[in-house]
Amino acid sequence: MSALITIENLSVTAADKVLVAPLSLSLNRGEPLTILGETGSGKSLLAQAIMGTLPAALTQRGSVSIQQQSQNSATRQQLWGKQLSMLPQEPWQALDPVMPSEQQVSEVYRYVGQANANAAQIAARAQLNQLGLSQVSQQLPQQLSGGMAQRLAFAAATAGGAQIIIADEPTKGLDTSQRDGIVELLKSQTADGGLLTITHDVAVARQLGGRIMVMRQGQLLESGTAEQVLNQPQADYTRALINAQAQFWPAAEPAPSQPKLLEVRNLAQCRGEQRLFQGLSFSLHAGEILGVYGDSGCGKSTLGDTLLGLLPPASGRIEWQQPLTRSQMLKLYQDPPASFSSAVSLGTLVNDLLKRHKLPSDAVAPLLAQLNLDADLLTRSCNDVSGGELQRIALLRAMLLSPKFLVADEPSSRLDPITAQQLTQLLVKLAREQQCALLLISHDLTQLQKVCDQIIPLKDYPA
Repeated sequence: MSALITIENLSVTAADKVLVAPLSLSLNRGEPLTILGETGSGKSLLAQAIMGTLPAALTQRGSVSIQQQSQNSATRQQLWGKQLSMLPQEPWQALDPVMPSEQQVSEVYRYVGQANANAAQIAARAQLNQLGLSQVSQQLPQQLSGGMAQRLAFAAATAGGAQIIIADEPTKGLDTSQRDGIVELLKSQTADGGLLTITHDVAVARQLGGRIMVMRQGQLLESGTAEQVLNQPQADYTRALINAQAQFWPAAEPAPSQPKLLEVRNLAQCRGEQRLFQGLSFSLHAGEILGVYGDSGCGKSTLGDTLLGLLPPASGRIEWQQPLTRSQMLKLYQDPPASFSSAVSLGTLVNDLLKRHKLPSDAVAPLLAQLNLDADLLTRSCNDVSGGELQRIALLRAMLLSPKFLVADEPSSRLDPITAQQLTQLLVKLAREQQCALLLISHDLTQLQKVCDQIIPLKDYPA
């Protein structure tokens, strides 16, 4: 096999701290290579080092060759789009928010691929049609589902002719059907080129096949074929990562009997003129865990927002059995950074909450301990902690208010399996202890079956 990328003794450091220990690898034509590991393991730093986009504060050592040609950061940038392209974990980071889908792709054909305007437009339409996006060719990125946006980003990433794709967590936050579609799309890239995928999702690594390298805390722990690594793991961490998949979780204890908090009768909801669901009825008790399951776009988040009073129902009744204040009805978001200002420290944000709601400052330390959080994390900004740490801080901030009803919207979908298991079980434990009714939204049915007292599949309430 011909090596498209060859890396020798590549390392990344910040001052005296080693973020990625020296490692070597090769990406071969026709053979997928997957870097598997937890959040903060150094996977994305490795991708940035290959692309030549590391922050200036970080130091890179070692050599990177593209198609047997040694490259530095400056010369690698000249290959962007033409030979080397990046698919980021958030497709919206790669797309212009005010540019229609077709134009996003046609401009790559025109300005990177050097096609004339007419040929670029024809090529863009053909590619969008091949990817099942022709019906959204004139829509903006924010009007697309997560899976559609990732397919559009893939189209833009490959339109310039790049044979090498680096995909950084390309399925993060997607439901199973969308995830499988993106995986098949990525695998097609290996027919004539190379694919380096960075993921914490064991199922994605298994689907991609090829070779796998497992990283943790900047160290390479083991490598081999997907079959070898996933079926006969040698490192304790690899075994822990595999065993943290939801199918291996222990089942949660059922909720003890508590007073009824909420009764929902024949609820229906719309998005614009589109009816999402109808005829939905259920009750929810204090300390009960209710799972809501379905594919992206079926109305899971809309249901949560409706119960929180953020949206009026299209029809039906929502009857609270006891009055709740605004601060007793809270939401834990899927994307933790969206919940925090990066302008101040996390400690400042927590202290502001204490002052606003006249809460005692000594309430923070016990929750930090329960959530396995180091108090030193509060001295950092939201940009300087891992996704799992930030989601637990979001949970700390919510639990300080002693909520009676909490909507957790895909709270672990962007986390590695080990962190996802820890966070979900902590969430359930705290909800039980504080007798807080928890609405847990997920596209992972297995995860919900392990921790919920009842589950609502929204597909059973079609419009």
